[in-house]
Amino acid sequence: MDRESISLLLDTVRRYVREKLVPLEAEVAETDCVPESVLADFRQMGLYGLTVPEKYGGLGLSAAEEVEAVIELAWASVAFRSAVSINLGVGTQCLVMDGTEEQKREWLPKLAAGAVSSFALTEPGSGSDSAGLMTRAVRDGDDYVLNGTKRFITNAPVADLITVMARTHPERLPKNAHITAFLVPAKTPGLRIGPKDRKMGQAGALSADVYLEDVRVPARNVLGGVEGRGFITAMKVLDRGRLNVSAMCVGQARRILNEALTYSSQRMQFGKAISEFQLVQAMLADSRAELYAAECMLRDAARRYDVGERISLEASCCKMYASEMAGRVADRAVQIHGGAGYMRDTPVERFYRDVRLFRIYEGTTQIQQLVIARELLRHGLD
Repeated sequence: MDRESISLLLDTVRRYVREKLVPLEAEVAETDCVPESVLADFRQMGLYGLTVPEKYGGLGLSAAEEVEAVIELAWASVAFRSAVSINLGVGTQCLVMDGTEEQKREWLPKLAAGAVSSFALTEPGSGSDSAGLMTRAVRDGDDYVLNGTKRFITNAPVADLITVMARTHPERLPKNAHITAFLVPAKTPGLRIGPKDRKMGQAGALSADVYLEDVRVPARNVLGGVEGRGFITAMKVLDRGRLNVSAMCVGQARRILNEALTYSSQRMQFGKAISEFQLVQAMLADSRAELYAAECMLRDAARRYDVGERISLEASCCKMYASEMAGRVADRAVQIHGGAGYMRDTPVERFYRDVRLFRIYEGTTQIQQLVIARELLRHGLD
């Protein structure tokens, strides 16, 4: 997209988020559901297909453009961003990077138009150790038969397409070549979605277990048409996915800091606004400085990604720092609000619970530390 079109898109998202989504936050928190009218608007605005190439019906945003759109979307409750999150990341990028042309033509236009994708990697016994997954896929003629259980799968309750990672070899092969990715339509017989997860926060951001019981999938649904490339594909899309999550952290931190700034300017104590107290100013200042650092890291890493640089270290730095930063900003916002910040009718209480997950999914902070250290020891300082 040209610069004028991007500017128009960002302005549209910004206004829609502030005028339509923010007033709906309490309803979403209460009902644990994003209204269908909002999802219809997302489809009309093209948000499901932001990262799908234009030739397949999407908007084809670069990484730098994508993170700006996500920052704007994440001004509101993260449940709204979650509705399109997998489509922006692994749900489409696995296909874009490693799918066959036939698979791209079949699925990318549907996903760009608003079909919902989901990515099933995590299991009850394997999370960060994704190479240890136990879901099996056994070849049977022109099909594979899948059996296993997946856990905490984002958008599973509403998914149209689930990319399932499964073992095609019982033994653990070098470079995780025992793992294959399968494109599984959600209505495939034998695939069952469990009850919606009940979480600490992020109401409206749906997740659930996925059960596969003798699920028969045609061999043509092997992502890329080749066994043993599933783990490699997942790793390839992680860098951009971590930039997306970092952008969400930045967007949420901007909103939370705005809530703290507004409240501190209005709340009176000892005859003046608490924003005039230096220790409150210190919390506001620390939050803004850390937010600025995260913004700079994110935009630099996205620019590097778009020019073809390898950014595994930078993407992990962004995800680690931005997620931890959002937690600190939320904590300070609750402190600035005082007792009001502990009440359910105050937005910062909800944000405090919502942002806690940022440090866990898309690779925990500790996993990011391992990636950063590994890259540093392998390549040294530039």
